[in-house]
Amino acid sequence: MTELQIRRATPEDVEAMAQIVCDWEAATEWMDSAYGPEEISGFIREAMPEREMWVAGDPIEGYLSYDPKATRVGGLYCRKSGQGLGKALMDKVKEGRDFLWLTTHEPNLKAQKFYKREGFVEVSRHDAEPPETVREVRMEWRR
Repeated sequence: MTELQIRRATPEDVEAMAQIVCDWEAATEWMDSAYGPEEISGFIREAMPEREMWVAGDPIEGYLSYDPKATRVGGLYCRKSGQGLGKALMDKVKEGRDFLWLTTHEPNLKAQKFYKREGFVEVSRHDAEPPETVREVRMEWRR
């Protein structure tokens, strides 16, 4: 097996990243999608100068978006779970850091289980900011 490629995302990766989000939303029964691929691509493109974004695989199978000013993981999406993509991306963003936080959706028990395995602990639950409607769980990691 070849080593998984993790690299910084480029503007050329945006459409593939947005498609991963759209595919996840379409496959997730409890998640209503407020935006299509074009809008999601726009959000990613707009955030790119302020964020560290990492992609996994060639072709891209997953990505992570990190806001260094807020110390927040803003998104972690993988085309398939159980392939080590999420762990590899999380290991990358943890490099040289002592604290991270993120939110995940309350019904997303698989994500919560993954984050707990990665050392995150739940600190709160709250309503999502509109237009989102699914409650969120805030989780934090400390080295």
